[in-house]
Amino acid sequence: MLFKILFTIWFFLLGSAVGSFLNVLIYRLPRKESILFPSSRCPSCNHKLAPKDLVPIFSYIFLKGKCRYCRAKISIRYPLVETLTAIFFALSFWVYGWSFHCFKILILFSFLLPIFFIDIEHMLIPDVLSFAGLGIGFFLSLLEGKIYQSILGSIVFGGILLLIYLGALLILKEEGMGQGDIKLGFFLGSFLGLKLSLLALFLSYILGGVISVFILLFKNKDLKTAIPFGPFLISGSFISLFWGESIISLYISFFY
Repeated sequence: MLFKILFTIWFFLLGSAVGSFLNVLIYRLPRKESILFPSSRCPSCNHKLAPKDLVPIFSYIFLKGKCRYCRAKISIRYPLVETLTAIFFALSFWVYGWSFHCFKILILFSFLLPIFFIDIEHMLIPDVLSFAGLGIGFFLSLLEGKIYQSILGSIVFGGILLLIYLGALLILKEEGMGQGDIKLGFFLGSFLGLKLSLLALFLSYILGGVISVFILLFKNKDLKTAIPFGPFLISGSFISLFWGESIISLYISFFY
């Protein structure tokens, strides 16, 4: 038990460091900047950040959410992403231990978290993340002996979104969703497989519908307001990934 606790703490620290890198992706990819050069700088004053300014989670706390050099406010997104990643890494190891499944969901999370925040802020899903995620999804499924399920899941998840996109173009003469959502669907399906992909799609539209109605009612938006769909696809996929089998079993017990 002691070793498990120590390794869980290590995974928390590892996750916070990964989260720091994910923040770089979230900031730079939409701006088409290199993720390697230049080194980290304050987006307000452009001052190069010292190592003491880059300690995940704690630097934000010690600096009281402000840049050391110009005192501009630091976005709460930075510690939020670092904390979410740290907690997810720690919990995943605590539940799944040193397993292939743990490794796989940590990889998936590390791709999806930046997509989630980028799509919310910029209504954009970078192709580099979707295509790289798709390739890794197929590769991991091949190692796991589930490549056929991976291919089917990818075709179904992305294919259904593509059909909805084309149907909206033909019938409504407008895009029903962004092309980035379709690419994300192919990526997600490669990790989920056929059965969980279908459930994830269903849950994504349920979540999207409920939250969209809330936004329309309480945020003074109209029906033409564009709402990013990527976060709903990601949320539905994670629900399906962790609780999908239980949800499907419960459904079957009620109706069959």
